Amino acid sequence: MDKKVKIALIFGTRPEAIKMCPLVRKLKENNNFDVKTIVSAQHREMLDSVLELFEIVPDYDLNLMKPNQNLWNLSSDILLGIKNVLDKEKPDLVLVHGDTTTAGMSALSAFYSRIKIGHVEAGLRTFDKDYPFPEEINRVIVDSVSDLMFCPTEKSMNNLKNSNITHGVYKTGNTVIDALLYVVENKSANLDFIGLNPNLKTILLTSHRRENFGEPLKNICYAIKELIEKHKDIQVVYPMHLNPNVRNTVIPILGNVERVKLIEPLDYVPFCTLMKQSNIILTDSGGVQEEAPALGVPVLVLRDETERPEAVDSGSVRLAGTSKEKIIKETEALLLDKEHYNSMAKSINPYGDGKACLYIENIIEQFFNI
Repeated sequence: MDKKVKIALIFGTRPEAIKMCPLVRKLKENNNFDVKTIVSAQHREMLDSVLELFEIVPDYDLNLMKPNQNLWNLSSDILLGIKNVLDKEKPDLVLVHGDTTTAGMSALSAFYSRIKIGHVEAGLRTFDKDYPFPEEINRVIVDSVSDLMFCPTEKSMNNLKNSNITHGVYKTGNTVIDALLYVVENKSANLDFIGLNPNLKTILLTSHRRENFGEPLKNICYAIKELIEKHKDIQVVYPMHLNPNVRNTVIPILGNVERVKLIEPLDYVPFCTLMKQSNIILTDSGGVQEEAPALGVPVLVLRDETERPEAVDSGSVRLAGTSKEKIIKETEALLLDKEHYNSMAKSINPYGDGKACLYIENIIEQFFNI
């Protein structure tokens, strides 16, 4: 074709970057596309490490991260910052990912500019506007204004169809599997700095969601403390989020507990290496719920609801909530019942075959009649 289709990919947090960078690389290989990468830097240091890993230099970096940033300021900064870039570049298609404030406001900005929008990881729902907050409303906004919706699973497709969104809906799998397999096959990290004992079972813990701040996070920490006291054959690694709401809760409870390693946030390669080496993962993260099943590691979700029920249905993930008693019960079931453990570890990963980027590329070509 005479004129290349200009595609702008916009993201701003580490989880988005992990899932969008493989797509940036894939689309850049296509001579029919003129690809522009725009980052909001809603996260800064954690975003930069992923860009470096995938060898991507953004065309635009809004650098919007500020200390003690609130949703009002961040939302308005993204909306206007993206408008300025779109006015200059005039892309044919904007691609955003998932449910962050960057995704929600970038999609809205593109909609106001009358630009076609594609939503990577579309259709996820808890159907509770407060949980997770504000992500549930962000993804509803993005799906509402999108022209192409790249759904990771059949269930996410059905969520859209049940909302009367029927056009431009495709099942592609999740690009996080593309990213994970790329890293596992091509990269590795030395974890000696953590000081893990190879003779102990490793539990990886991550918790950073806003809705878990306060009492829920305290419950999680006290559950870990009790598990460590009862089971001398386990060790826990907790890469702590930088947010003071996390650290000010976690450190007083777990800071001096034997066999609990409180460490700084990990770059993606060492985090993937740690996931692969773990026996059990406890998390409130969305991405980890998708990644761990591909590695055969059982996951207990520290939330009462999940927008990723496919993994629960497949048996690789269980909801443990934030009750201390339930967290202990679910973790001990995996520690003590080998058959239960194996049933979760060997479950089929519902999030695709690692070719989501290829499927998305093909759909975009069809959309523009290439």
